[in-house]
Amino acid sequence: MTDTPSPPAYTPPSAVARESLLDAVRFDAAGLVACIAQQHDSGEVLMMAWMNRDAVAETLRTGRVCYYSRSRKGLWRKGETSGQLQHLVELRVDCDGDTLLALVHQLGVACHTGRRNCFYRAIRDDALATIAEPLMDPAALYGAAHQGHSHG
Repeated sequence: MTDTPSPPAYTPPSAVARESLLDAVRFDAAGLVACIAQQHDSGEVLMMAWMNRDAVAETLRTGRVCYYSRSRKGLWRKGETSGQLQHLVELRVDCDGDTLLALVHQLGVACHTGRRNCFYRAIRDDALATIAEPLMDPAALYGAAHQGHSHG
């Protein structure tokens, strides 16, 4: 696993650079854009979540990844409840401007199920199978009340 004690140093881009990136993003009719989080050093795809303009701006400004929760209708700072933080290394915009790739330093697990990443199911022997077991108890991450948590 790539859980190292400290993330790479993050230097926030200038306000002009942040605005340039924000202007390159094509937010959908709901004001959202898909963001894929990938572990910066291993290439492991961790999760997909949504961002609005404020979440992108905050992420770029602080270096701590912030998403938009559709279910809670508000900003969701990754790790604020669970302690499983995502630190931004680099934010990329795809060719169409409709998807972001956040290269991150993930501390702990990324998935609300207690798994390292959210992509733990695949076809095996012609059936949908679980290919990764939880590393942490979700109740320990979010408490019993948050077990239905999702990526918004």
